[in-house]
Amino acid sequence: MGSVKCYRSMNELSKFQAKHNNNLVNIKREEAVRMKKAKVVTSSESSRKMRPALSPEVRENQLVSLAVDLAEKQLRDGTASSQVITHYLKLGSTKERIEKEILEKQKELIEAKTQSLQSAQRIEELYKNALDAMRNYSGQGDPDDY
Repeated sequence: MGSVKCYRSMNELSKFQAKHNNNLVNIKREEAVRMKKAKVVTSSESSRKMRPALSPEVRENQLVSLAVDLAEKQLRDGTASSQVITHYLKLGSTKERIEKEILEKQKELIEAKTQSLQSAQRIEELYKNALDAMRNYSGQGDPDDY
């Protein structure tokens, strides 16, 4: 088991505690000295560095992102023009949400119609192949096949 040290007087005990408390304070001070100070960021440094766009679509998305960020900053600062405010008010309206939902449903409908047409073409081809196979089995196939 560990040894237990007995102190003869309260004076010795208080000296021991003071010594170890002092060590703890010194350790905390050293840690504080080692930590890096936070870098002050100016507005010019806060702008994000973007990679060059690899395609026109990516470039367009970058520009839209920058425009939205600028509009948000203007709205927060109270310097946004009436056009910017009106634009974002319209985006948040019930009518705009309903129109967006209608467009999404129309897109889904067009995709479903496209899939249906492709499926119909595949079925038509399968029927044609089946009919040709039956003609060949019955002996009514094309004479060129022989």
